Amino acid sequence: MTTTPPVVEFDQVSKGFGDVRAVDGLSLALHPGETVALLGPNGAGKSTTLDLLLGLKYADSGTVRVFGTSPREAIVAGRVGAMLQSGGLMDEVTVAELVGLACELHPRPYRPADVLARAGVTQIADRKVDKLSGGQAQRVRFALATAGDSDLIVLDEPTTGMDVTTRRAFWATMREQADQGRTVLFATHYLEEADAIADRVLVLHRGRLLADGTAAEIKAKAGARRISFDLDGEIDEPALRTLPFLTTLTVSNSGSAAGSGPTVRIQSADADATVHAVYALGLYPRNLEVAGLGLEQAFVTLTAAEEARTS
Repeated sequence: MTTTPPVVEFDQVSKGFGDVRAVDGLSLALHPGETVALLGPNGAGKSTTLDLLLGLKYADSGTVRVFGTSPREAIVAGRVGAMLQSGGLMDEVTVAELVGLACELHPRPYRPADVLARAGVTQIADRKVDKLSGGQAQRVRFALATAGDSDLIVLDEPTTGMDVTTRRAFWATMREQADQGRTVLFATHYLEEADAIADRVLVLHRGRLLADGTAAEIKAKAGARRISFDLDGEIDEPALRTLPFLTTLTVSNSGSAAGSGPTVRIQSADADATVHAVYALGLYPRNLEVAGLGLEQAFVTLTAAEEARTS
């Protein structure tokens, strides 16, 4: 456990909109130098959580603290940079003019030329903002979020619209920011990004914190493994559905190669017992593979189990 004061602290925070509880008793803390992914299905409360952190909305109950003060105080002090997916950009100005303005307004500004270069938008600095592609606009939003020496960078779906090369360059830059001691919090639907980039993963469900840990810990928390194999000839699917510890079963009749039989894919809470039972059925699987769940599969498993539990 770290003894460093938290960068962000939510203490029993709730926020509702009419009958909808977008954030429900949420408690969490972020620490210096962490790169944290915020995950959750649509309606989980991710955007509201970020809005509360940035002082764009106020909690109905509980406390949000950023560097020991209110979110608004931390932002005015220049300690927070934010890149919001829904954030608009000024029309009829160039990229260079907009970035220059952001630098002028920041209490601890960087040189505009350095900001443009870091965001990879130097080549389009003279282009009007309303003439940018979606990926270019995202990079400009990133430039605005890093116009000064902020200690916390908050990113909402930052790589939407970026191509693969630009996404890699973007995350390399963000890792540099974290290596310099900054805290990076990002919400994303690209779960492979969370798996590859984040030191820590937070999973929200209906405004509550469902899971908190490294990507490996989240995968382990799902408590299941993937089993796949090919079979020759016809398949008795009802018999397969009696396998012990089975959580999901899919059968593909295409097989893994031309002319082969069906391919079976299973998620199991106890892979050893399930595979043993496959042989006990008199089946002889070929190309048998057993592996842990990827983060995306673990995420789906956890949220589906919680949905079933609370519905």
